[in-house]
Amino acid sequence: MRMSLLCIVLLAAVAATGCKSAKPASEDKPAVSAEKLISEPGKIFPFKVGSLEVYMLVEAEREGNAGILIDAEQAIGQYIPEGGFNHSTNAFLIKDGEKNILVDTAFGGQIIESVRKLGVTPEQVDAVLLTHLHGDHIGGMLKNGEKAFLNAEIFVPALDFEYFTQTVSNQGAISAFVPYTDITYIEPGSLDGTLPEILPGIKAAAAFGHTPGHTVYLLENGGEKFLIAGDFLHVGLVQFPVPEISASYDVDPAKAAASRRQILDYAAKNKVPVGGMHIVYPGMGTVEASGTGFEFTPFSE
Repeated sequence: MRMSLLCIVLLAAVAATGCKSAKPASEDKPAVSAEKLISEPGKIFPFKVGSLEVYMLVEAEREGNAGILIDAEQAIGQYIPEGGFNHSTNAFLIKDGEKNILVDTAFGGQIIESVRKLGVTPEQVDAVLLTHLHGDHIGGMLKNGEKAFLNAEIFVPALDFEYFTQTVSNQGAISAFVPYTDITYIEPGSLDGTLPEILPGIKAAAAFGHTPGHTVYLLENGGEKFLIAGDFLHVGLVQFPVPEISASYDVDPAKAAASRRQILDYAAKNKVPVGGMHIVYPGMGTVEASGTGFEFTPFSE
């Protein structure tokens, strides 16, 4: 339903040669959980999905807090290193040759500068796809109270819009949409079924639980796929091997766990790499089944 309503600086090598294809770490290296890698605000990881240029943008990184996990003391002791771990907030920029598409806006700080470094001004963002309406995903929608992306069509999960603007009346969510008139409300499909194409090569899949309408985006181009999975997890060191563990941020922890397992099953069985808004740089990689859970291998640079 529509309503008219890469690296602190992108490496010169990337600029000269273009984006590289996404690839997992080489087999002669031990698999390292992405949560153990150190990133810096402003780092950008570039890769390609077919002819699509995709950039993972680091907005911010801080020390992780495993205390947000529910009933996870044993798993925390098993999987979290004594030195702790890092937690990242990310967004993604997609260039398809015609449009510049931003997936989430983070807090609206470093992300905007990173987009500019990639040759895109806020005015040149054609579409903003939102996974859900928490503040670290919609914080960049406004700048000084006005819309930050003057010419963008906003895609928002319909269930999340209803929940945050009506059911709980979150003022931050309500305010974020006031200046925008070009809004499309998404009704996502199922990863195991039919998915609606909301933009060429981009489909929307339901991953409900973290929020009532939490939506992830499947990119398909040139026979390649990539899943931007939003907040499907928050502490990868624990939730990859034990996907049944949810976080206190999840509106419906049981449904969030079911969605997480569905995403990881899909990624492992179909060999589709995944990226997430809270996986530290490079923010994406491959998934394989391991025991009763999964093993994540981040992409190499």
